[in-house]
Amino acid sequence: MNIIEIINKKRLKQSLSYEELEYAFMGYLENKVESYQMSSLLMAICINGMTDEEIINLTDIFVKSGDCLDLSSIEGIKVDKHSTGGIGDKTTLIIAPIVASCGVKLVKMSGRGLGITGGTIDKLESIKGFKTSLSNDEFIQEIKDINMAISSQTDNLAPLDKKIYELRDVTGTTNSYALIAISVMSKKIACGADKILIDLKVGSGALINTKEEALKLADIMQKIGNHFGKETKIIISNMSTPLGKNIGNSLEVIEAMDVLKGNINSDLGELIILLASTLVSLGKNISYEIAKEEVLKVINDGRAYNKFLEFVKYQHGDISTLAVSQDTIVIKSEKEGTLKEINAKKIGEVSMLLGSGRQKKGDDIDHTVGIVLNKEIGNYIHQGDILCTLYVNKVKNDFNINEAFIIE
Repeated sequence: MNIIEIINKKRLKQSLSYEELEYAFMGYLENKVESYQMSSLLMAICINGMTDEEIINLTDIFVKSGDCLDLSSIEGIKVDKHSTGGIGDKTTLIIAPIVASCGVKLVKMSGRGLGITGGTIDKLESIKGFKTSLSNDEFIQEIKDINMAISSQTDNLAPLDKKIYELRDVTGTTNSYALIAISVMSKKIACGADKILIDLKVGSGALINTKEEALKLADIMQKIGNHFGKETKIIISNMSTPLGKNIGNSLEVIEAMDVLKGNINSDLGELIILLASTLVSLGKNISYEIAKEEVLKVINDGRAYNKFLEFVKYQHGDISTLAVSQDTIVIKSEKEGTLKEINAKKIGEVSMLLGSGRQKKGDDIDHTVGIVLNKEIGNYIHQGDILCTLYVNKVKNDFNINEAFIIE
C-alpha cells in the first residue's frame, strides 16, 4: 500500500478497506503521511463520500488511536452531549449546569472552533484562569464532586481526531457528513459515557446545510452508536438563523449566564429546555415531561446558575474577568420593512473577520470581539434602526453585514 494509490482510489469513488484507512490515517498521525497528502484524501472523501462500512471502520480507527476513558468509578448513568456547531451556539455552557443541578452526571470533552462556528473551549477561555485542559483523574474527580466537567480533548483521547480536526478546519473539508460523524462519535465513544445526545444543526450557519444531509448524518451516527453499544439520541435543530443574540466568545458566555438566570423566553431558551430535558430523561430513566419539570425548577430557583459559577470556580476561572471590547460599531438599517431573515453564515463570517474565529490553523482568537443582534425575525424595521452592534479591535472598512439582514 502507498498513500498515492489510496488517494486515487477514493478520487475514483472506490471504497477503502479497513487496512487502507488505517494505513493512511494512522500514517498521518505518526507523521509518515504528509499534511498535503491527507488534505487531498480528505477532499476526495468530501466530494465522493464514504460507505457506512468505511465510516464505522474509520470511527474504530479513530477510537483505537488513543486511550478510552474509564468512567466505571463514577456511580450511575453518565450522559454526554454534543452539538455539531453553529453560529452563536453556546448550548453546552447552559445545558451542562442545568443537567448537573438535576443530579445527572454529564461528561463533556469539547473542541475549539471549526470553520466559522465557535468552539466551547474557546468560549470558556474567555474567562481568565479557566483551566480547559484536565487530566483524566481531574476530569473524573470533578464529575464525582459536582456532577459535571468540561475539558478540552486530551492528547491521548482519540488523538487522530484532534489532528484531523485541525486540518479540516483550514482545508475546506469541514462539511463532509461522514467526517463529521466520525469526528463526533469517536470522541463520544472514547469519552466513555453510557448515553449520548447529539444536537445536529442544519442550515446556512452550520456544517450541514440541508435537511437531507442532516438525516443522512443522523442515520449514520445512530448506526455508529449502535455498533459500539451506546444509546444514542439525535435532535435536529435549525441553524439558518444565529442561535441567541450574542456571537463571539465572551459575548456568548454572557448570554449563557443570562439564560441560566431564567431568561428563557427565546428560541435559544426553547432549545435549551428541549436538550436539557432529554438528557435528564436519559440520565434518570424518567419521562421527558417529568424531566422538563425538574429542568425548569433548577433554572427558576437559581440552582443551575449557581452550578455554573461552581463549575467555573472549580476549574480555576475568575468570572469577574469576563470582558468585551470597548470599541463598537453600530450597524443601522438602510431600508424599511419586516425582518424576514438573519443569515447565520454571513453573521458568522463577519464575526470571524473581527477576530472571534480562526481563518487558518494556529490563529489566535480575540475573545472580546463579536456581534450582538439588536433585532429579531418578524420585527418591523424603520430606516436607521440599529440592526446589530459590532464589538471590534481591528479596524475594517467594509463588513458587508447589512447583507445578512433580509428586510422586505
